[in-house]
Amino acid sequence: MLRHPQTPWLARVLLGLAVGYLLLPFDLIPDFIPILGQLDDLVIVPGLFYLGIKCVPAAVVAECRQQVTERTTPKDDFCP
Repeated sequence: MLRHPQTPWLARVLLGLAVGYLLLPFDLIPDFIPILGQLDDLVIVPGLFYLGIKCVPAAVVAECRQQVTERTTPKDDFCP
């Protein structure tokens, strides 16, 4: 979805922030703080993904899902 030309810039930013937050070694709330340290990862990342997906038009989401399905569906060329 990030590379699709019809994806709005806001969705790209939100999805990029979600991926970046997952991959970068720092957190808004450090993990050594009990409960809150892990809770921020469980709330922030899914929240950014949710908001990012909601900003993308439904037609773009459907098209991207179709492409993923076509790429991951095994071919039955070797079945007798």
